[in-house]
Amino acid sequence: MNAMLKNSHLESIENDPRWTAIITRDARADGTFFYSVKTTGVYCRPSCAARLPRSQNVAFHASRAQAEHAGFRACKRCKPDQPGLAEQHAARIAAVCRLIESAQEAPNLDTLAAHAGMSTYHFHRVFKSITGVTPKAYAVAQRATRVRTELARADSVTNAIFDAGYNSNARFYEKSSALLGMTPSDYRKGGTNAQIRFAIGECSLGAILVACSERGVCAIFLGDDADALARDLQDRFPQASLIGGDAEFERLVAQVVGFVEAPGLGLDLPLDVRGTAFQQRVWQALRKIPAGKTASYSDIAQRIGSPKSVRAVAQACAANRLAVAIPCHRVVRNDGALSGYRWGVERKRALLDREASA
Repeated sequence: MNAMLKNSHLESIENDPRWTAIITRDARADGTFFYSVKTTGVYCRPSCAARLPRSQNVAFHASRAQAEHAGFRACKRCKPDQPGLAEQHAARIAAVCRLIESAQEAPNLDTLAAHAGMSTYHFHRVFKSITGVTPKAYAVAQRATRVRTELARADSVTNAIFDAGYNSNARFYEKSSALLGMTPSDYRKGGTNAQIRFAIGECSLGAILVACSERGVCAIFLGDDADALARDLQDRFPQASLIGGDAEFERLVAQVVGFVEAPGLGLDLPLDVRGTAFQQRVWQALRKIPAGKTASYSDIAQRIGSPKSVRAVAQACAANRLAVAIPCHRVVRNDGALSGYRWGVERKRALLDREASA
């Protein structure tokens, strides 16, 4: 009878996916459970590099407290009673991000690495793996956000420039076009003097609006009502000059429509993509999802190094203004079901069905 119970326990352990995580020392499983070894009296993380125990001596625990309550002590090698390496890195990078956000002048790489307690090379690699962007790109995005905020509330462009952390007008104006897509004075006035060419056509999904700034395609809207699409564009830059596209622009619209109808063709056009650093990371991840494939909001959060930011990922998808070009339609719920889509769930389903059958 005892032999039967022993064999049953052994089979139960070895068929448990947690045992596989222990065998492979899967660091991704750290924090999801702990395991104890009765012959040594210790409990460990799944990724512990200690010698692999025999399965018959292993028990699983949902938490450190549970393992300690059962009488086991923390392993001195993997130190499961202390924050894991991934948690330590995340905390250090979060502190560096706060430093960048609060600094008037973006600190250099050596200063940031020293603040994180890492070598410059290691810090750069860890920062990018967690945030999805380099420290410099993160600082640029934060500066751009600050500039837009200050331009909206300052009593003059000059004051806004200095309040955003630039110590000279010349330095700011060197980069103002890349940051704003127009002059700062025009930006403050809601896009005055900015020229946005646009045209509205028809595709199998209904009406489609394509708009271009000087930097590239800045909007692709889908809908049922052409007038509503035009109003949506006008709301984005109420003082911009909206110019109807000419024959050459109509060919660009035709190229976008062709991409909607046959995503496998690709869309080789410059895009004017603006957003926060987090949104940029999400949108970059979306563009890496192949046509015919889908990913969950949780998947995207994992890919950009922010596994707890599922809701923020969904918000970034909702903020996307470039339908199909930034394929937020390829993001689904964890169970595979379709969730909200800015341009309608039926269009989302149609796009996915089309890509799956291509």
